[in-house]
Amino acid sequence: MRRKLFLRGYDQAEIDSAQARLMEHGFLGDQTFAEHYVRRRSRSLGPLAISAELAARGVDRETAERALERLDPHKQLLAAHRLADRLAGNTRYASYRELLHSVGAKLLRRGFPMNVARAVCEGVWRGTGDTPDP
Repeated sequence: MRRKLFLRGYDQAEIDSAQARLMEHGFLGDQTFAEHYVRRRSRSLGPLAISAELAARGVDRETAERALERLDPHKQLLAAHRLADRLAGNTRYASYRELLHSVGAKLLRRGFPMNVARAVCEGVWRGTGDTPDP
């Protein structure tokens, strides 16, 4: 924010004043940023990927963990299931293992934990009418 305001021609005193007012009202700060970021990105990414993105944006680990604690496990599972449905598309998998290796691997790369990826893949597989193979 400071850089953008500086590039738009505001002087340092105005930037400091604006930042102080925003922080005073709770609109600016790492915790607020992290909470909004988690809420927005949790629709398409798992907590591991979100944590990595927050770290890349300079948010410390404790702040990121506090923001991720508010992530509802049920909503995380729903988001992973919607994503898995989209990733599977109209593809007909020959076995549960094939589905898990394809869709499950993509969920893992998007930061979802293994237990979530397995549960979601089992749900997608059950939707096919078949039973999962070990």
